[in-house]
Amino acid sequence: MGPVVAGAVDIAAVERWMDSAGLGAGPLADVELMAGGTQNVLVRFSRGGRRFVLRRPPLHKRPNSDETMRREARVLAGLAGSGVPHPRLIAACDDPSVIGAVFYLMEPVAGFTPTVARRAFLDDLASQRAMALAVVDALAAIGRVDVVGSGLATLGRAEGWLERQVDRWTSQLESYAKFPDWSPAGLPDTAALRGWLADNRPRTWSAGLIHGDYHLANVMIRQNRPEVAAVVDWELATVGDPLVDLGQLLATWCDDGGVALASTTSTLPSGARVTAAWMARLSAGEQRTG
Repeated sequence: MGPVVAGAVDIAAVERWMDSAGLGAGPLADVELMAGGTQNVLVRFSRGGRRFVLRRPPLHKRPNSDETMRREARVLAGLAGSGVPHPRLIAACDDPSVIGAVFYLMEPVAGFTPTVARRAFLDDLASQRAMALAVVDALAAIGRVDVVGSGLATLGRAEGWLERQVDRWTSQLESYAKFPDWSPAGLPDTAALRGWLADNRPRTWSAGLIHGDYHLANVMIRQNRPEVAAVVDWELATVGDPLVDLGQLLATWCDDGGVALASTTSTLPSGARVTAAWMARLSAGEQRTG
């Protein structure tokens, strides 16, 4: 075994794999474990003057962790050349035996997460609003991705997708009962909510790429201006109804500016304006049928 970063990544094994893949030469330098990942592991390093970020599953992998890494790498490859700001994929290792898990390499993103890091320019309310609309632009760009041309059409099963969602997420909620510390106390009437969602499900919709967990904590902003540097954490991406991504964003958004930004003040556009902006930007690229 070679040197291991915080018990997470065998750097010597990564170096050998990079040799076999023709990814530079020489030792891996400036190796550091990155903060920010709540579950998956991120390690930054350089080789031959080029910077890399390695992403792998958590140390205690879940049953689908390797498949999740394969999925993320596939999505990033499919986004190449699109209008979606994203980390550029360099290469992926599909063999778990190399470091004990599937992993991939991507280019570093020069940006910050606005919910956890403060930048003085975002104390300006006009910059906050510009950033918010840039986040909406990025979301609309995801919905405009040509899933066939990008090779992502088989990422999910579009037929019946919307019809499956209420049962799927109800089952997910019910599965938490296996954890001893889980309690549904304080939750709203989920049976009534489930019925309302089923009764009010759109009857027509257009399939497209969705992120699956789109909110401000999964968006990186450029260091010195209110633009999106990259949308990150694509592990739940699939082919479905882009309106669900908009709903996810709005569920974490407050009309009174209550989104938790790391700034001295926070005034963001209303949810209604976010919705209108998203519809305008999405329809600029394609027409929805529902």
